Amino acid sequence: MITEENIAQRILSVALERGKDKSTCPSEIARMLFPQEWRKKMDIVMDVARNLHANGKICITQQGKAVDIQKIKGPVRIKLANAVVD
Repeated sequence: MITEENIAQRILSVALERGKDKSTCPSEIARMLFPQEWRKKMDIVMDVARNLHANGKICITQQGKAVDIQKIKGPVRIKLANAVVD
């Protein structure tokens, strides 16, 4: 069974692999972890991503700019937070 901790670890490892200048789509994380039912798991992936964002580990962006995680509408990207990179 894949836990929220597993999801968080995957989000962080992909973000680290991409580096500070690149981002990933949350659906890519969901597809890696839940290939058969990734659409059903998008909510939990986004919940974990929001938590990581709130704790300064990652930055959730839209059109390259950080977003208010309480007001997300539409597609987003995940990248390392500047504090993690610096």
